[in-house]
This record gives sequence, C-alpha cells and structure tokens, in this order.
Amino acid sequence: MFNRKYTFIDLFSGCGGLSEGFYRLGFKALAHVEINHWACETLRKRMAYYGYKNICQEVIEKDITSDNILTYIDEAVSGREVDVIIGGPPCQAYSTAGRVRDSKGMASDPRNFLFESYVKILEYYRPKFFVFENVTGLLSAKVNGKLIMPSIMKALGHLYKVTDNPEVLVHNTADYGVPQIRKRVIIMGVRKDIKNKDVLDLYRDVIKTHWNPETEEINRKGRHKFISVQQAIGDLPVVEPGEDASTLTFNYPCNNSFLKRIGKAGIHPLMDHIARKHNDLDRERFSVMIKNRWSFGQLRKAMPQYEHEHARVFDNSYVVQWWDLPSKTILAHIHKDGFQFIHPDGKQARSFTVREAARIQSFPDDFEFAGSRGEKYKQIGNAVPPLFAEALAKSIKKNLKDITHDI
Repeated sequence: MFNRKYTFIDLFSGCGGLSEGFYRLGFKALAHVEINHWACETLRKRMAYYGYKNICQEVIEKDITSDNILTYIDEAVSGREVDVIIGGPPCQAYSTAGRVRDSKGMASDPRNFLFESYVKILEYYRPKFFVFENVTGLLSAKVNGKLIMPSIMKALGHLYKVTDNPEVLVHNTADYGVPQIRKRVIIMGVRKDIKNKDVLDLYRDVIKTHWNPETEEINRKGRHKFISVQQAIGDLPVVEPGEDASTLTFNYPCNNSFLKRIGKAGIHPLMDHIARKHNDLDRERFSVMIKNRWSFGQLRKAMPQYEHEHARVFDNSYVVQWWDLPSKTILAHIHKDGFQFIHPDGKQARSFTVREAARIQSFPDDFEFAGSRGEKYKQIGNAVPPLFAEALAKSIKKNLKDITHDI
C-alpha cells in the first residue's frame, strides 16, 4: 500500500505560485531552486507557514547553471524519491513583448537555453512526471533564425512521452477560476517506461471549471462563468493614492466562490494594501477613462488635452481593468508604474496595490511576500497563479495514484 506524500522539486521557483498549488493538494516539497534573493525569502516564509523545518537546505538560492547545483539539490532531497519536477525557465527571453523591445529579438539572451538546466535535473532524478510552464511566445521564439520549441521538445522527449500540439499545450488560467486572462504553455511529460499511462491522460485530467469571455457558447456548458475583477477585489477597503489600508483586523466577508478558495471569513490581517502615488493629471486620465469606459486610445482621440507628453506612449499604455471582466495578464512590468492595471473605481483613481495584484493572480490572502513593494510586484507578475497550479496538481496527483495504488 502506498502510504507517503507525493513529492516534488520546483525549478525556477520564483515566489512559489506553482508550488502553492501542489502544497494545497498535499504534495511535499523536497527542494526549490531560485536565484532571486527576495523570491527565495518569500519561499522560506511560505515553507515555514506549511510547517517545514529544513528550510535553509530546501530553498536553494543558487544559479541553476552552476556546476555543483545537483550537489545542493541532492542534499535537500536526501535520498527520497522524486515523483514530479515542476517549474519553467524565466519567460522574458521567450515573450513576444521582450522580443519586440530587443533589437536582436532576444537571440543573444543566455536565458534562451536555461531549459537545458531543467532537462539536466529532470534526467538525473527521472521523476514519473514533469510540468514545464512558460509563455505562449515560446511557440514562436527563435534563436539564430530557428524555432527553439523543437529543441526543447526533443530534449524533454528523450526520456519522456510528450506532445507538441499547441491546442493541447496552451491554457487560459481564466478557465480554472483565476480572475485573469493569462495564456500559458504547459508541457507535461510521462516517463517512457510507465507503460499504462499516456501524456494525454495528464492533460485530460486538467479540468476546466469556468468559461472565459472568448469561450465559444458550445463549450460553456457545464462550466461556471469567469471570475471578474469585482469578485476578486471588490471587498477590499477603499484606499487613496499614497495611502496604506493594510491592517491587522480586516473583516473578510468571503462572500463568493473565489474568495472562499483564497481566504477565510472573519477578522484576519490584510497585508500589502498600499496604493502608489499618482500625479493629478494621471488621476484625471484614470477617472475620465473609467467614467466613459474608454481605452486610452479613445481618450487621446476624444480629449487631446489628456495626450501624454512622452513620445513613446501607446493606446495600451493606460489600461483600466473593468469590474465585470477578468483582468488582463498581470506582468512583472507592474512594478514600474502600474498604468496597465488601473483600478475600476473612479473615486480611487489609482493602480492596483500589491494585494490586489496578488488577488488577481489568485494568491491566498495569508500569502506573505518578502522585499520592497517593487520586488513584491515583480514576484507576483512572474508567478504561476496558484489556483491554476492547483488544477495541474490535481491531474498529477490523480495520475500518480493510478500508477502507485498497488505499491
């Protein structure tokens, strides 16, 4: 009889959004590998929350390309069996936005080949399954004129059954109860010697629970309507630009299905609900856009007095996230100014707070981020939404049970 917790290693962990989904399904973390100090501090806080004792060893704050990285991971794993490896290399080298900004299309970016470190560790531990997450730009990213995706699939497919079908690989997190349109590539694999399990079984068991605004009517049957910005952050206290509404005694209502999944009703601390300062002109822009339900492009055309003085400003430089829709994709860029994540309340006329951004990413209300406000925004923008990670973990757990029930 199989009587231990299923285990995982998280590579390129970030602040632990992917790990959070696996924690919630009862998995045990053996090691996290992450190079960013503040993300590692966040990982340590969350591991302590879940009662881990050997945190210093199990959060490995190292460059994953280091020659001795396997030594550090081995020390953390301590001979225990690894059931699944999760994670994904930094997405900036693969993102279409990054390639547009870089004159060489990110071709010389060393991060293009960080997948090789993932594969090295995968082939060393040979877990039963793996989960590899990245941006959809991965499908079209090129290095020296050649698509990188075939190289990644060939490397991952050496010991694992995989699929390169984009219709299978691309997932929208809004379909899993996350209040955000966020499309990501999920590559999963089944070790080739596991004969009674196909990789498509893993994808089949990632269950879509919601439909999003782009979902065709025929595919909405049996699913819940998307989670809106209103449902995600509408209960949080009003906070004016420059003010701090964080408190030790916030009375959480948990009055909808989303809030019940990420928090608990009653009086608990409210962390990181601090609003940025904005100048008067920007606040006027926000208010007029919200009042008329305009894009920034419509504002510029209808009221030229609100045109921006900087030349490199585009119609999407300011974006209101509307109450009745899911948010657009939360990006790490939110740490710079937040103008693409304007709160839909015209009276507040400001960008999202850290806690609001965390809510949009489906982080639990008791999730504590380490570092400055800017560092927290970056961690949140780079993370996998925990509720989406939970859907992936459910599939992995179900399929692990299928192959281990007789052990």
